[in-house]
Amino acid sequence: MNTEVVIVGGGPAGLSAALVLGRCRRRVVLYDHGRYRNARARAVHGYLTRDGMDPGELRRIGRQEVARYPSVSIRGGEVVSARAVEGGFEIEDRAGMRTTCRKLLLATGLTDRIPRLLGMEDLVGVCAHHCPYCDGWELRDEPLIAYGLGDTGALLALELTQWSPDVVLCTGGRSPEAPLRERLARFDIAVHEHPIARVSGSSSSVTLHFADGGQLTRRALFYSEGCEPSTPLAAQLGVDFTPKGSIEVGRLETTNVPGVYVAGDASRDALQAIVAAGEGSKAAVAINRALFKEDMLRG
Repeated sequence: MNTEVVIVGGGPAGLSAALVLGRCRRRVVLYDHGRYRNARARAVHGYLTRDGMDPGELRRIGRQEVARYPSVSIRGGEVVSARAVEGGFEIEDRAGMRTTCRKLLLATGLTDRIPRLLGMEDLVGVCAHHCPYCDGWELRDEPLIAYGLGDTGALLALELTQWSPDVVLCTGGRSPEAPLRERLARFDIAVHEHPIARVSGSSSSVTLHFADGGQLTRRALFYSEGCEPSTPLAAQLGVDFTPKGSIEVGRLETTNVPGVYVAGDASRDALQAIVAAGEGSKAAVAINRALFKEDMLRG
């Protein structure tokens, strides 16, 4: 084997795992392709001692700390394939370089689905957001739009009332079911079902332009379109997924494929940077213990 552990993903989960494994003197290769789920976010929130920090600065500090451990190397480039081989796994990056390892940690995260509305792509992270836990506090008590189709949008609108009493739901033409409509009414949440032609906005406001010529301007918009895996590696390896599309993991970040571990957004519903970092640390401890046990049995 070229190395003991390959980590795919250079966000909080991957860097945290590399840090712990480096301190265990394990030989680690971490792949970081430089594309991140929170690339458009202006700050990391809910991360104890780092609340409000620029995401890029958090990664920079993490890489700097990992670099202190000589057994860990960080490579740029994207891992495009992974397969099981005798004694472990083989991964290949886009440049054709192959690396074998005894254990493989997928910290590849997720990709957020962005509503297919003209103009929305440019507004994500500016006045359009997907996570109230990340941006709700900064927009507290402001007039907000919840955008989502059917029941999904209704549930998001109700959730947003924790941060603002002034929420409007825009469904793009797909109505929520009657029980949720009744609940929306109890919270004084107006429902706009007109089809949306486009979206415009700035850092201070967002405007929905309806197909019938009407407009709605508010401070910000939150949407709920779900997520999808950012790479096909887990599927290539035969890892099991939950009905919601996240990777099925065990108590110690294990998967149904022995030797494959998962940490970060790809495996959980609490999609926060601090949770991802904790899972990375937990996975690293489990990996080190598994390697130690194997070495002792060979002994």
